[in-house]
Amino acid sequence: MFTHFDPSLMTFLRQLTSNNDKNWFADHKQEYEDKVRSPTLKFIDGMDSWIKMISPHYEAIPKKIGGSMMRPYRDVRFSKDKSPYKTNVGIQFRHEIGKNVHAPGFYLHIEPDNVFLGVGTWRPEPEALKSIREYIALKPDSYEDAIQHAPFNEIYEMSGEKLKRPPKGFSADHALIEEIKRKDFIAICRLPEAFLFGGDLCEEVARRYGRAQPLQKFLCDALALRF
Repeated sequence: MFTHFDPSLMTFLRQLTSNNDKNWFADHKQEYEDKVRSPTLKFIDGMDSWIKMISPHYEAIPKKIGGSMMRPYRDVRFSKDKSPYKTNVGIQFRHEIGKNVHAPGFYLHIEPDNVFLGVGTWRPEPEALKSIREYIALKPDSYEDAIQHAPFNEIYEMSGEKLKRPPKGFSADHALIEEIKRKDFIAICRLPEAFLFGGDLCEEVARRYGRAQPLQKFLCDALALRF
């Protein structure tokens, strides 16, 4: 049964940061399997029952390919940085209808000196983004309750990019125009590295995800998804 990660995971990621090339990774492939991928898949498997308690329509899928663990390879086609590997572990428990990282989800980011939980939807597709903005305009009180109630804003902070001007069709005078201008509807809970290495990590992560239930439900309602 998974309880927590070992610090050797961070050690490997730091080594990868200093040796981000295919030859080094090939020579250390078994270390990656033992210290990073295998424990991450065990964590995802351990999260399944917890995620289902938060919402039965979000999934924890412990598969090497096509599951909740994001692939370790960077897309370098349009990047000046040609480093082939990500130096972080990304884990997303997305909505059952989600096909990619833009779907509503619960996220865990593991990177040296940068560990955080994320909730919400990152860069939703244009139609989904329009639906969320319209739902905020329609139900501003529900949205404010979701992002301002104490269990949520004690540990989470809304994040992501915004438009400089109100989107077409929305008044600049709307009380929540700064929220409507968002391109991302995500919130971040920053954590120390030590959080990963002790206690029952699955339960501790689930407790923090649970504080974001109102926001996730609001987004699902806006997108006509089951929560």
